[in-house]
Amino acid sequence: MAKLTEFSFLSSDAKTNLHAMQWLPDGEVKAVVQIVHGVAEHIARYDGFARFLCDNGFAVYGHDHLGHGKSVTANGTPVYFGDGNTWETVTDDINLLQTIIKEHFPGVPIFIMGHSMGSFLTRSFLIRYPGQVRGAVIMGTGWQPGYMLAGGLAISSLFSHFKTPYATSDFVTKLAFGAYNKAFAPARTPVDWLSADRDNVDRYIADPLSGNDTTVGLFNQMLKGIRFNQRKANLDKMDKNTPVLFISGEDDPVGNMMKGVAASKTAFDRVGVKDVTLISYPGLRHEILNESSENMKVYADLLAWFNKYC
Repeated sequence: MAKLTEFSFLSSDAKTNLHAMQWLPDGEVKAVVQIVHGVAEHIARYDGFARFLCDNGFAVYGHDHLGHGKSVTANGTPVYFGDGNTWETVTDDINLLQTIIKEHFPGVPIFIMGHSMGSFLTRSFLIRYPGQVRGAVIMGTGWQPGYMLAGGLAISSLFSHFKTPYATSDFVTKLAFGAYNKAFAPARTPVDWLSADRDNVDRYIADPLSGNDTTVGLFNQMLKGIRFNQRKANLDKMDKNTPVLFISGEDDPVGNMMKGVAASKTAFDRVGVKDVTLISYPGLRHEILNESSENMKVYADLLAWFNKYC
């Protein structure tokens, strides 16, 4: 049975305490999995998967990013990294938590697993901190055409200038996420694209720490991060010996129904990453860990991959 501990650590912004969670197995820890959550959600949503990993000998860590979950300060804005904070600040926070993990479990293998926005942060982490993990799982990711990145950056920069970066905008929200539901029309909710499981969608909507609109400032920073990830010169900086698993639902619009996931894998292959695997699931959407019909298969596939490299 997993032992859960909540704690906090100081962000790389040197002013914000970040909420973090640690799940420990009863017996010996054979490896650690660090989970990097997505936009407009929080690390506690991964409790079920974390406990599954603990039952199989893994410790699990994760934290709420700046502007997310219990890391939102008293006067802070949800889904905003904070004034002066950037994509690099949030990537550095991932490294700070990993430093804590290494203090707790010196010499124990560490895996990193990022979902959605967390997948893009994980990709930035692999570029900026090469060779620090035993392997990386990139879940619910995608690849953006250059013209879309340029357009999104121009619009979000304009709105940040005229509306302030911590404002939200219906136009920017639709630009960022509005098209995702089109494949599932007639949609029951605005976030049907998250999951084919209605109960999971309803839990997400009911969760007070999830679902806030993305600020224009965070959207701008995320696009900058994606642009950074897709530049070949940056991809070349990754440790080519770090195994990488791309994993996705085949009906995930974030990955453009697998086209963006395949493009991402190809980019890793082209720069010489030696061990890149792709697993996909027909009929599953964005949150493959939370699809009740198939989640145990996803859990089992991830466990098998982690065990392969322990």
